[in-house]
Formats: sequence, structure tokens, C-alpha cells
Amino acid sequence: MSASSDEQKSVDSALDALLTPDTAKRPERAAVLLPFGRLLKVGALLSLALFSFLYLAYWRAPVPFPTGTTLSIARGTTIRQASEIAYKIHAIRSQFWLKVWSVLLGGKSGVHEGDYFLKEPASVITLAYRLTAGRQGIPSIRVIIPEGLSNREVANVLTKSLSRFSAEKFLSLAKKDEGYLFPDTYTFLSNATEEQVLTEMRQNFSKRMEPLSEKMSTFGKSLQAIIAMASLIEGEARTPETRRQISGILWKRLLLGMPLQVDAVFPYILGKNTFEVTTDDLKIDSPYNTYKYAGLPPGPINNPGLDAITAAMMPAPTNYLYYLSDKDGVMHYAITHEEHLANRAKYLGK
Repeated sequence: MSASSDEQKSVDSALDALLTPDTAKRPERAAVLLPFGRLLKVGALLSLALFSFLYLAYWRAPVPFPTGTTLSIARGTTIRQASEIAYKIHAIRSQFWLKVWSVLLGGKSGVHEGDYFLKEPASVITLAYRLTAGRQGIPSIRVIIPEGLSNREVANVLTKSLSRFSAEKFLSLAKKDEGYLFPDTYTFLSNATEEQVLTEMRQNFSKRMEPLSEKMSTFGKSLQAIIAMASLIEGEARTPETRRQISGILWKRLLLGMPLQVDAVFPYILGKNTFEVTTDDLKIDSPYNTYKYAGLPPGPINNPGLDAITAAMMPAPTNYLYYLSDKDGVMHYAITHEEHLANRAKYLGK
């Protein structure tokens, strides 16, 4: 056999080797893949074990947990400080992990101020979420503020409804807001502060007055005069019709320079019911005494509702100058003082 023939055979053998599938080596590749699959399983088991360890050791709620208490976070509190506060009241097992989860869940936003109600045991992950999302979990309270309450009476209603409310602080903050705390049904957090309540009620007043701005401009009286008059009307009458009628009488008396002689000021001055007012009470020296001083009182005597405010801007045209309410709440009007005295004798026995 020639040398060239042997070379050709060697080349052919090499090509055959390259082109023929190497079935003999396949088991070796499978053998390599099998340990990799096992590694994945082992890794998953180790991760589960680590998670379980961290949860049991650091992440789950401590025992005992301060159920039913409040975690208070002041404005400007850092994540580190919040972790210390939570740890001191035994709401978490680890300050480190609350900081870690707060950063993971909230990024750079930090924790939100507020009181966080701890209704039931919660993991450090749940607590971190609540702190960074501002989920306080404080129950809401529905509070009804009726029309015609003075600030002091409003404070009494709120004190009975809100857990941390101070009537004294509220009255101090609301000195200039008599008449401008709109009576309505409100929903407050049970731990709402005096400032938060005032802000809500002031904003509600502004919102309710906005649709009346054009009517007020047409009427030509200042907001202060309208609210002062509305508070008198609120204290004197109960129905839309009588409110508009009394509004007409009172604005007419002002125009004629007559004292308003409104009995509704005396509960504000003395705390007495209008039917308890005596002749001596009419002489009390107070700028709110509309028997002694002509013109509107220096400010509202209560917080009037929308109907009384509307009546103050839409007085009914009238010839009457006097009115009184009997003990059943029925209004009786008079043009002259003599007619008014006759009504007093007839309906009030005075």
C-alpha cells in the first residue's frame, strides 16, 4: 500500500470521527448535570433554613407583644430612633432588622410620624412596612357637631369622643375661630390632636362658604358681619322660614339704629337658657349684651350652620320690628312695641 493511500485513510478516519455522534460520552455529560440539579435543591433548602432561622430568631413578633398599645413616632424621628423606641416597648426582637427592612421597603423616605396602634402581634417586616407607609391602624371616630354650638360646647363634644383631646388647649387655639368652626359630621382618628381638629373644621368652613361667595358679594356685607348675624339667627330660630324672617327684622333694626335685643346672647354670656334670663340679666355690662349696646356683637356667639348663614344673606322683606318665641318654639311677630308687649303677656305670661 502506498504512502499516499495511508494518508488518505488517516484523513478519512479523522473526518468520520468528527462527524459521527459520540454516544459513548453522553452518560458523562448527564453525570455532570446531575450534581448541578442537586446543588439547586440544596441551595433552596439552605435558603429556606436560613429564612426560617431569621424569622424565628429575629423577625417574628416577640412574646409577649404589647398588644393594644400605641407606638408613637414623633416628627423628625429617624429609622434608628424608631427602632430603639419599638425595641423598648418590646414590639420587635431586633433593632438591626427593623432598620434593614425599613430601608428595603421604604428606601430613603424614612418613617412617618404618628401613633401606630398595635392591634395584634406583627412581624418586624409588617411593622417596618407600616412605619414607612404611614399605616397607623388607629380607629376612626365619627363625631357630630350640631349647628349653633359655642366653641366651649364643641370642645365638650370632642373631649367625649377623642382619646387624647384637651378642651383647654382647643379653646386656647380656637379663640379667634368662634363662628368659623363649621358644624357637620366629621370623621377623626381617635387620637386626633387639637390642631388637626381645628384645621379640619376651618377648612370645612372655607369649602362650604366658597359657593356662597357671589351671593355674599351681592349682599354687600362683610364675612364677619354675616357670620355674627348668622350666629344670632341660629340661636333665635329653628326653621328656614323663621330664620329669614328674623334676619329681615334684625337687619332692619340695625338700619334704624335700634338695639337688636337678642336673648340668644345670654347663654353665651352667662350660660343661662333664654327662658331663664331675668330683667337684671338684661343690664349686664358685656359687649355681647345686645340690649345694652347697639349694633352687632363684637363676634359670633356660636358656630352657625349653612341654613342660618344663608338666611343672614337672604333676609325676608318685612314690616315687623319685634318677635318672640313661645315655649313651644312658635314665633309671634309685632310691628309696634305695644303689640310686642301684648304678645309677651299672652304667650310668655310676662
